[in-house]
Amino acid sequence: MSHWMFNCKEVSRRVSESMDHRLPLYQRMLIRMHLLMCKYCTRFRRQLLLMREYSRSPQMAEDFLDPTVVLPPDARERIRQALKSSSS
Repeated sequence: MSHWMFNCKEVSRRVSESMDHRLPLYQRMLIRMHLLMCKYCTRFRRQLLLMREYSRSPQMAEDFLDPTVVLPPDARERIRQALKSSSS
């Protein structure tokens, strides 16, 4: 990694980190410069922001607490099979 420019791997790590706490100014500037040039990292950042926004929404809390919202039986079976095969 160049000392003056972040690569995509570094940007994605730091963008994720920035969701938890404020990064130093020089890191925020390097990320912003990278985002101006990279549509993939820009998309990744936007997706993280959307997930964070949804996870904090009252609707998600209602869905999580609503006992009538359940996985369909076929989805439960796929998960059960995946867990069974990963533990083998």
